[in-house]
Amino acid sequence: MSADIAALAAKLDDAARFAKATPQIAGEPISVGDAYAVQKTSIQKRLARGERIVGMKMGFTSRAKMIQMNVSDLICGRLTDAMMAEDGGAISFKKFVHPRVEPEVAFLLRKPLIGKVTPLQALDAVEAIAPALEIIDSRYENFKFSLTDVIADNSSSSAFVIGPWRKPDIDIANLGMVMSINGRPQAFGSTAAILGHPLRSLVSAARLAAEFDVDMSAGNIVMAGGATAASALSAHIYVSLEVEALGRCGFSVED
Repeated sequence: MSADIAALAAKLDDAARFAKATPQIAGEPISVGDAYAVQKTSIQKRLARGERIVGMKMGFTSRAKMIQMNVSDLICGRLTDAMMAEDGGAISFKKFVHPRVEPEVAFLLRKPLIGKVTPLQALDAVEAIAPALEIIDSRYENFKFSLTDVIADNSSSSAFVIGPWRKPDIDIANLGMVMSINGRPQAFGSTAAILGHPLRSLVSAARLAAEFDVDMSAGNIVMAGGATAASALSAHIYVSLEVEALGRCGFSVED
């Protein structure tokens, strides 16, 4: 491991741990591979403090986001148990720097899924599916970042909420999604906005997991990616998501 990767990982770990904005790393250009090395090293610091890996998240799962960031592939991040918030529970606004929330669906794996797989093979590895909300939080100053900045910063993943799990025996290709804040609809979308079908995100997750050494064991969760643009969070609000045929989940934001 190079000293630069170790130093960048320590800087980003501190930024996330203490909710302090940090400068971009653009002044120290790194490759995508190095960015994932920074991400992994940063997460290892969390594991050393007692956290454990529970899954991965996918990013840039919409064509509009890919165009915005001038990229042609998805990105991923790692999820730990400390990032999981209780459905219907509360999170503290002070734990974040620039928090935003986006509606998603989550997969629960019943067996390992890694490498090149087909959508049918991906579906066969799914134990259950659920509505989910992800709190993304770039730790960079002024909310400015490059592709490698984002990847190194655990792909902006910060916290997540999972609703009730149900068997994957329904067609999830085009389910309506409504995310509300304080009971007022904030964003409307469809699972079709996730790469045209959420299973495509799961297929890509397996590929990226193999390429960048991300755990995709049985029992792990995969967040499929945002179905709409993310909405900014503030204190004293309640965020809820309803997904057609899947159910609902939500959380409140405290000081």
